[in-house]
Amino acid sequence: MDFTFGIITGGNDDMINTIIDSIEREEIPNYEIIIVGKCDLDRENCTIIPFDETIKRAWITRKKNVITNIAKYENIVYLHDYISLIEGWYEGQLEAGNEFKVRMDKIRNFNGERFRDWCLWCHNGNEMDSFIGRDCLIPYDITHLSKYIYISGSYWVAKRDVMLEFPLNEKLGWGEGEDVQWSKEVRVKYDFNMNVNSSVQIMKRGKDRVFNEPNTDKINALKGFV
Repeated sequence: MDFTFGIITGGNDDMINTIIDSIEREEIPNYEIIIVGKCDLDRENCTIIPFDETIKRAWITRKKNVITNIAKYENIVYLHDYISLIEGWYEGQLEAGNEFKVRMDKIRNFNGERFRDWCLWCHNGNEMDSFIGRDCLIPYDITHLSKYIYISGSYWVAKRDVMLEFPLNEKLGWGEGEDVQWSKEVRVKYDFNMNVNSSVQIMKRGKDRVFNEPNTDKINALKGFV
């Protein structure tokens, strides 16, 4: 499996160095790194795309679409500039296989707790909304609810052809629900895939996971939900 790693940044060289180190440790035979935004590093296999931050505040949708358009490989990993790979990431991808459209891996917060990885959206417009509340971090083995899943925009893996078909809405920026809108559009056509074999780490403090894990009663209800 070959990968394009697309990192978006507003200028965070120390953390980007750490991300690149984590990628290099995986010894992936074929990969490239595309960094969109302010970056003064000179590392192997890296292409840096300057970005005018004055056009639109926190225009992360445009940055990610730039990555899609110039990516060399079919598998694109989208990362914000504070997420690094945990050792064994590449082996986990190989174990999970290459038959997917959109993939989520385990995301670990700075404090070690689970972050927004395999996550339901809390306003799907059906009876699930009445009981799930904010308890949206569902168990990884609940795989039949892809049509209600929300992909948090800080990290995900997708096929380039899917991203070309469903680019992010550039009318929206960070904090404007761009990841929610994208998730709702894509999940109608393609199933989302949860890969429990690979993990990533948030490296900065203060990232609120927003959602919680459901209790046993809610999990049992979700297992019977269609």
